[in-house]
Amino acid sequence: MFFIVGIGLGDPKDITVKGLEIIKRCVRVYLEAYTSILSCGQESLEDFYERKLILADREMIEQHSDEIFAGAETSDVAVLVVGDPFGATTHTDLMLRAKEKGIPCQVVHNASIMNAVACCGLQLYSFGETVSIPYWTESWRPDSFFEKILKNRQMGLHTLCLLDIRVREPTLESLTRRKREYEPPRFMSTAEASQQLMEIIRKQPGEITEETLVVGLARVGHDTQKIVVCTLKEMSEEDLGSPLHSLVIPARELHPLEIEYLQQFSKKKL
Repeated sequence: MFFIVGIGLGDPKDITVKGLEIIKRCVRVYLEAYTSILSCGQESLEDFYERKLILADREMIEQHSDEIFAGAETSDVAVLVVGDPFGATTHTDLMLRAKEKGIPCQVVHNASIMNAVACCGLQLYSFGETVSIPYWTESWRPDSFFEKILKNRQMGLHTLCLLDIRVREPTLESLTRRKREYEPPRFMSTAEASQQLMEIIRKQPGEITEETLVVGLARVGHDTQKIVVCTLKEMSEEDLGSPLHSLVIPARELHPLEIEYLQQFSKKKL
């Protein structure tokens, strides 16, 4: 059996009882390490699970999945993912590849930012399409995600913005060499995301401005969780500390309970 097990928001104890039982009986357990990050570290997981984990980077997941599937027809093999297994299309693709090979599969769900974002007080059923904000480069500055934010606003919905993570990304120079070299890890902050959004709205003035209310979230589900409610301009200068960060663009009109809950994270009267 091939398992994809969600391990929650990062604390070793976030694993479900079902997930832990599976981990303990598998012949191999991989830790997918590029669609999200672990704030607790791999060693902490290994200590709590009482077994060694095999680190699986992008290259292994996307190009060498046969190594992961080896023997899964007759033995139990698991891939652990931060959050929920279906929080990233990568894991959906992995599941499809396993089924194409005739390998029986099972998913163990867990909490992810997709539902834990409600910790800020905005109601989950009022969220529209989730968007991803990528790092810009000198030659690549996509802004198509902004149209989705505007569409959500027009429908009276909130937008969860997932911020870019760059882990084990090969440098452009090394792509033409046999030996791969990698860029230092980078994790987009709410300040960086807000700065990029402000560049977009300066070129596309309208519904969203520098004074639009936004919600910044950092390390959701951890003891150091931080939530800040302020304007987009203020968020561009706000330091929420270490990753992971997420940004929410709320709807124009908020429910009274949403306003009351958000108020505790704002220095100003909402």
